[in-house]
Amino acid sequence: MARRKLQRTSRAWYFVALVAAAIAISYFDRQTLPVAISAITRTIHISDAQFGWLQAAFLSTYAVMYVGGGRLLDAIGTRAGFALIMIWWSLACALQGLARGLPLLATARLLLGMGEGGGFPAATRVVAEWLPAEQRSTGMGIINAGTAVGSVLAPPLIGLILWRGNWREVFFVSGGLGLLWAVWWLAAFRGDGPGPVSRAAEASIPWSGLLRSRRVVGLASAKFLSDSAWYFYLFWLPKYLYDARGFDVRHVSTFGWIPYAASGVGSFLGGWYSSHLMRTGHSLNFSRKLALGLSAALMPAVMLVPRVPVSFALVLFSVVFFGQQSWSGLIMTVPADVFPLRSVGSVAGLIGFGGAVGGATFGVVAGELLKHGAGYSTLFFIAGSLHLLAFGIILLTSGILRAPATEFNTGTGALVEL
Repeated sequence: MARRKLQRTSRAWYFVALVAAAIAISYFDRQTLPVAISAITRTIHISDAQFGWLQAAFLSTYAVMYVGGGRLLDAIGTRAGFALIMIWWSLACALQGLARGLPLLATARLLLGMGEGGGFPAATRVVAEWLPAEQRSTGMGIINAGTAVGSVLAPPLIGLILWRGNWREVFFVSGGLGLLWAVWWLAAFRGDGPGPVSRAAEASIPWSGLLRSRRVVGLASAKFLSDSAWYFYLFWLPKYLYDARGFDVRHVSTFGWIPYAASGVGSFLGGWYSSHLMRTGHSLNFSRKLALGLSAALMPAVMLVPRVPVSFALVLFSVVFFGQQSWSGLIMTVPADVFPLRSVGSVAGLIGFGGAVGGATFGVVAGELLKHGAGYSTLFFIAGSLHLLAFGIILLTSGILRAPATEFNTGTGALVEL
């Protein structure tokens, strides 16, 4: 029995590592355009406003398929669903390398967003299927650290490809990595998680119940605000370094990875700290909210970035990226904590939908503000305040987090939060 339990635990953490690799590929894919933008603009003219709209194209379909992908995973299962979305987004990433102008590039970004939208709902399902409550935030922290791995590798590897060849090769290499992962996933992943962690027999909560849930709406609203800031940092940091700090591709490749490395540390430590609080006797509610609040408290540091030398600006970005990815892993753990497994993908999808819409909206706003003369100081001030507002919304709407924390009343069609 003990040996079987050990094998089961090892298998669970192997799947966590496998999903982290997928998320790393996802973030490498989405960084291809921002990091290679200076090379691409020598072939295809792209203004600041157009750059903002290209990111909005990605995030608009990303938002829609965050919801659709979550529902798809709940319907056909984690194994088939994750393989399907990975194949889709890998082919879309490669398609960008064929672009001769903005129309095909924008189309490819739309298709890329459609595929990547299912990534985190799939990750949340794996955590819910395979890990008990006291290990979930650690597991999600490891998975979320994949965002840092992909983002850290993107500047130097993309810089190397650009130095050795054409910018189009960046997209072909990235797409090929995703297709190889899909083969690995189909060969390795089998079935639902073990024992009491698996709740696949539970009925899923209808959309009407989820959309009327104060907790779901609150979490989605908080993600709208926090991801507005995150996608601004993610997509605009290389461009900020190019435009405002005089960096070239070599400088971005050399130094641009540092904040993303800090984000990986934040992903892991935020999840570990929340799990540690639970293991030492604190409630799920206290453990998640304290870690979220501490993460949000770091974010206003970005307001100082335009006022300091570039070396210290990278330190401030690192602090902010640390806090953001600690926050991100924790907020995406909550659906696995408090909702039935058959609805975890859908709930995670709705929360992610809010985040992607926020990112798309603020990306366009950022591009238009820069176009009309606003400086990065204004944008960093706005972005630095959003996580604090998001944490306030969570405190007001989430109630006491505990498992099981929801019941669906089939008579009234309401989601009852205990």
